Amino acid sequence: MVRSPSRTMSWLPIWRLDPWLLGLLVLLMGLGLFVLYSAGEQNIGLVWRQAVRLAAGVVGLIVVAHLPPRYLQIGAPWLFALSSILLIVTVFMGVGRGAQRWLDLGVIQFQPSETMKLALPLMLATFLARRPLPPGWRDTALSLAMIAVPVGLIVTQPDLGTAVMVAASGMILLFLAGLRWRLIGTMGLGLAAALPLAWANLHNYQRNRVLTFLDPERDPLGQGWNIIQSKIAVGSGGLTGKGWQASSQSHLEFLPEPHTDFIFSVLAEEFGFVGVAGMLFLYGAVVLRSLYMASRCRDSFGRLLAGTVAAMFFLYTAVNIAMVSGLLPVVGVPLPLVSYGGTSAVTLLAAFGLIMGLYSRRRFMDRI
Repeated sequence: MVRSPSRTMSWLPIWRLDPWLLGLLVLLMGLGLFVLYSAGEQNIGLVWRQAVRLAAGVVGLIVVAHLPPRYLQIGAPWLFALSSILLIVTVFMGVGRGAQRWLDLGVIQFQPSETMKLALPLMLATFLARRPLPPGWRDTALSLAMIAVPVGLIVTQPDLGTAVMVAASGMILLFLAGLRWRLIGTMGLGLAAALPLAWANLHNYQRNRVLTFLDPERDPLGQGWNIIQSKIAVGSGGLTGKGWQASSQSHLEFLPEPHTDFIFSVLAEEFGFVGVAGMLFLYGAVVLRSLYMASRCRDSFGRLLAGTVAAMFFLYTAVNIAMVSGLLPVVGVPLPLVSYGGTSAVTLLAAFGLIMGLYSRRRFMDRI
């Protein structure tokens, strides 16, 4: 017996929000604020500002969840073009330490490269959903050209770490679109061949990051200081940690940027293996729920876009944890929804709004 559409649709949340995914995200944000209070030296103002940003992100999530897919596809080229223009402006007028990553709007500082992490997958999903899948040589070449535009602009800032993450979002979507292994192999060989040229064109601080990753002890009081202190913090947490607000590496100012890039190290030192396992469980549950929702979307546009958002959320998490644990070079990737930061959190929550909105419009084929 097939369920009637009215009976099935009555099960959907009235606000097009998935209660399971939303609940997991709220728990993750709550954990982030809890750890941020300790990592930020009990600065309640810091926690309050982050809470306001997260609240703005939740509002964005609700708004985006209500946008029909056709509106998303109509707006995709405009969002991509606007983000590209803002990246160009950032190259000439951006502010930041070492890299011109932000636009100073007076009231807030805005990071256009974060919006591109959403604009690029949205543009590619719109482009590929209207063409036969898997993509052929021509569509693949056009997709790579779309990826190259923002990546090139972000590298110019220069912000190599973010450029790699934006490129990864585009490549993941191409992979989910069924890109043939022959094309993947060809691009892999081309990338390998270009590595010597890329190394020759890196800035000195970027080369030092790679060399420090390979051997942190080569300059323990300079380039290797950050990663050495981070590994000490992660390792000293033991099974249950030292306790909330008892992180010596953070509070004695051995650990750099404890409330942003290295907040995972604070959590590991204060709550140990148990706390880290709990946080990883939340992240894993968010990713698995997102992938399930992506698999149930009704068309290729929804599946490609939602699947890419889920995969990128996993990648952001994995890169940050590997970075502060000494398994990857330090590239300045924050821990999603836990690290202090506004643009990244708002963009991520809006992306989850996309998943919820696309999932809520799925076609039910279940039988009882």
